[in-house]
Amino acid sequence: MGRRSRVAAAGAMLSAMALVSGCGPLSSVVDDANGYGAPGAGPVTVAFGGDVHFEGQIRARLDSDPATALGPIAETLRAADVAMVNLETAITTGGTPAPKQFVFRAPPTAFTALKAAGVDVATMANNHGMDYGETGLRDSLAAAKQAGFPVVGIGNNAAEAYKPWETVVRGTRIGVIGATQVLDDHLIEAWTATDTKPGLASAKDAQRLVQEVKANRHRYDVLIVNVHWGRELEQCATDAQRQLADRLVTAGADAVVGGHAHVLQAGGFLKGKYVHYGLGNFVFYNSGPVTGQTGVLTLTFDPPAGRPRLQGAKVTKAVWTPAFITGGIPQPLSGTEAQQAIARWEGLRSCADVTASPSPGTPGP
Repeated sequence: MGRRSRVAAAGAMLSAMALVSGCGPLSSVVDDANGYGAPGAGPVTVAFGGDVHFEGQIRARLDSDPATALGPIAETLRAADVAMVNLETAITTGGTPAPKQFVFRAPPTAFTALKAAGVDVATMANNHGMDYGETGLRDSLAAAKQAGFPVVGIGNNAAEAYKPWETVVRGTRIGVIGATQVLDDHLIEAWTATDTKPGLASAKDAQRLVQEVKANRHRYDVLIVNVHWGRELEQCATDAQRQLADRLVTAGADAVVGGHAHVLQAGGFLKGKYVHYGLGNFVFYNSGPVTGQTGVLTLTFDPPAGRPRLQGAKVTKAVWTPAFITGGIPQPLSGTEAQQAIARWEGLRSCADVTASPSPGTPGP
């Protein structure tokens, strides 16, 4: 983005206590007639945080000063070219609470807080995105528009909900799709967007999401899918997560990231593409010794030279900057604490189908 610099991003990453997975030197991108891959553009970085809401003590921070509500982790988010989180709340002061145990909502200043922290886009496709019904959904969309803040996975109809957000960074076109595989059974019909009804982009029937990836794979140099999925408090990816991840990377996604479990899950390479099953809590009012473990995942993408999507963008670096939630806010770790947190994060691959580096010679989609 214009307000970020590649030099600043590199400096911030070098100073972070992080794990780096690489697959060779970075290469520049060649221009073409369509404007993709401007000469010398080089790689781009995208940072991801997990679940965000503004309940409890976090709401007090938001009300006091939205510009500093996310705390020091904002520095890591701003260092990337693009940053994304899962916004697990309706943005409304009205509506009727859904018939469920936990319902979340926040005022429009939530978008002010996210923008101030360097977040560029949020997915609202999750099991709290419509906690205050269609009124809350429409309020959320109106607040996002008023704030000039992009959201994905939610819309006035299915076409809007599944539509990718897109941006161009130094000639590299990036697309982001959001969808949820997690919805309360009694709310699936009411919350799922259709051709004629507002709602969320659902991955309950994965075929629609897979088709959207296939339809968009040639439009972007980098195509990312953010999925709400998995089983709460389970650090191992479920069979459903693995199956969907496989289908999405096969369909053409360059990276698949997700959350919902409220704990960290594994991240690594699957068929040459990057999959991070669960980013855990991020800005969250309720955390313990395990649910408080969090961080920022920063992926470096090296798009193919020439025309887009001939080989798919390669993730050439994966940086995990660990943090721990204190007072609802992720506090970056350093020294021995950071080293131990990175080791735990690496160990999560023991019960997943991802690897620390891509298999040699793995072709793109």
